[in-house]
Amino acid sequence: EGGGDMAAGGAGDREGWCGAAAGGLALLGLAPGAPSCPHGPALLFVKTSQGKEEGRRFYACSACRDRKDCNFFQWEDEKVSETRLAAREEYNRNHQPFFTHRQNVERYKNFVLLPLSKRRFCQECQQLLLPDEWEKHSDHQFLCDISTAQLKSPSRLLYPLENKKTNAQYLFADRSCQFLLDLIIDLGFRRVLSVGTPRLHEIIQSKASQEEDFRVRSLLLDIDFRYSQFYAEDEFCHYNMFNHYFFGGEAARETCRKFLYQHNGERVIMVADPPFGGLVEALASSFKKLMAMWKEAEEGGHNSQEMPTFWIFPYFFESRILEFFPSFSMMDYQVDYDNHALYKHGKTGRRQSPVRIFTNLTPSMIVLPVEEGYRFCAICQRYVSSGNQHCEICNSCTSKDGRQWKHCVLCKKCVKPSWFHCSNCNCCALRNHTCEKTDAGCFVCGKAGHKRSTCPSLSHA
Repeated sequence: EGGGDMAAGGAGDREGWCGAAAGGLALLGLAPGAPSCPHGPALLFVKTSQGKEEGRRFYACSACRDRKDCNFFQWEDEKVSETRLAAREEYNRNHQPFFTHRQNVERYKNFVLLPLSKRRFCQECQQLLLPDEWEKHSDHQFLCDISTAQLKSPSRLLYPLENKKTNAQYLFADRSCQFLLDLIIDLGFRRVLSVGTPRLHEIIQSKASQEEDFRVRSLLLDIDFRYSQFYAEDEFCHYNMFNHYFFGGEAARETCRKFLYQHNGERVIMVADPPFGGLVEALASSFKKLMAMWKEAEEGGHNSQEMPTFWIFPYFFESRILEFFPSFSMMDYQVDYDNHALYKHGKTGRRQSPVRIFTNLTPSMIVLPVEEGYRFCAICQRYVSSGNQHCEICNSCTSKDGRQWKHCVLCKKCVKPSWFHCSNCNCCALRNHTCEKTDAGCFVCGKAGHKRSTCPSLSHA
């Protein structure tokens, strides 16, 4: 989950990449006939430099931004020999999980039949062990007496993948998980497409197995294949959210399609919690494809509607998300995580969590807990944090981070309380900032008046 359960997606030149258009890189997307690495079809990038024409295009891994984790690289115009293609296919095959999902399901069935004393989990291999496999893992650390409760909460049994450049796997704190589930139920949704949110998925699965009248169902889409040990094929799909790739092929895609079909009018919502190092445009492309699957699932049933969505991401990505989904708005609710020192609610972390919920649902429908300091603004018609005061000039509750912001007459907008107007930069900034050169232009094309992230030449590409 957050900062997410998926690889902190993206690719780069031969030294790795660090985000869209960073270091003069621009993402061109998923090209037809793109070559593949163990993480599915590669994404197409272009290298750019200030004031110069577009550089050479290349393919790189969609899911790993550090080449130590996946060293796939190919120039777009490169001729690849048959020998190299065969070697690549062999490499991709060898880097797939040892067991298939179906085999893992069978292993699980056998595992739960074992007495508690024979239930072991290898911490080194992150694998449930059957008795005849103990010998192979004899020199490994393992957990014994794995209970049914532990099997129902795999996110607590598995080690979080904390390599920030590859898997940056942070898991919802119980407070946020319970809030999201209560909100989903209150809004009348009965099916949750859980994209990179294993903890939300497992709380739904657990309640469904324990409470007879609990009607919510979940399908987990996640790049972490370890979850296939605990969930059936209609409960988990091995999925890369950076290139909309189902590792299980057409059968897994059909599982997702079937889940999105609104049987008996059961409403569906997608809850996605990508890693924060991920490329927004790659994520948006995949989410649009999942929305299209939802639309096709019941022909003519959704008209021009968008699939209801909660996209959980830091507030400073707001403009990028709205660029791809103009119907979305950002809620003030602070989402926090168990294993992240910073992303915690209120004063328990070193600072307040910057993670928010972006949604295409009507903001007034998202009721935030008053006991946690949220209040309803009658003018904005949405719940806001108590420190988010309504600005009469902007006619909006303008704060993004929970503090009260102040209005700058010269900038004609509200800014952070620690910012001051700089006459050199002609905008608000921190008091001890380094002034920008007034003649500085866009990094990509060299022209003034826009930043590289909004450069027209990138849009054209």
